[in-house]
Amino acid sequence: MDRESFARAAEALRKSDRERYLATLVLNGAQREAVTALYAFNADVASIRDRVSEPAPGEMRLQWWDDALTGTRHGNVRQNPLADALLDTIAAYRIPVGTLQRLLGARRFDLYDDPMPDLDSFEGYAGETSATLYQLAAMVLNGGDPVEPGDAAGHLGVAHALIGHMRAFGFHAARGQIFLPWSVFAANGVREGEIFSGTDSEGLQAAFGQLQELARGHLDKARSAVAALPGKVRPAFAPLTLLEAELGTLEMQGTNPFSPPPPLPDWRRILQLVWWTWRNR
Repeated sequence: MDRESFARAAEALRKSDRERYLATLVLNGAQREAVTALYAFNADVASIRDRVSEPAPGEMRLQWWDDALTGTRHGNVRQNPLADALLDTIAAYRIPVGTLQRLLGARRFDLYDDPMPDLDSFEGYAGETSATLYQLAAMVLNGGDPVEPGDAAGHLGVAHALIGHMRAFGFHAARGQIFLPWSVFAANGVREGEIFSGTDSEGLQAAFGQLQELARGHLDKARSAVAALPGKVRPAFAPLTLLEAELGTLEMQGTNPFSPPPPLPDWRRILQLVWWTWRNR
């Protein structure tokens, strides 16, 4: 394993997905490196839309990653430190390539401006992206042996996606995207034009209240499911404590959905992660 590739993957994750980077700090040694490689891969894929001006180059980048996962010759691919670290992780922990390919397939949605149609579609998207990462992180902490986190990964993945997209709602609206289930907004009389123009309304507030309720329900179910898992895999689910704090802040703010409250400082998030991990081992 090339330690330089893992170090560069950690640095890329620190810059692009601060919350997941902080979550890796409660892990140990080689397991931290492996989970970091998975998270850095996801962060790179999730940020493709930010780096392209139209879908076609984004599709090409997704195809590059697919080829990197399935190709038999990895010479040129290995020159990319994120791919190098990911391929070593796949080999060391027997990560199923098909699972990562499904994550790539789900991320195609990011490249286009079609709104997320309904809750079922959103949960499917969250299952192939956020929930997948929890499932694979648990597998790494289980030494590469299959583990069935089931409800824990599923519920926490949906909660993570809901909270993350509520926080990023204004950012995505400004560039013409609606990641949260459109059916919830439509049921409350919200129009696309109001979202894209940054117009707050009673309907939008009501929709956000319902989405927060959904996220709370998934967090509650995730907490119970995580408690039933073996202690050695529970640190993979440490972001639960950060998500609970973030949702609490969103619920209390009661203001413009386009302007989320600032995140907690890193030192507080690290303390929360360490305390939760210590209590749940």
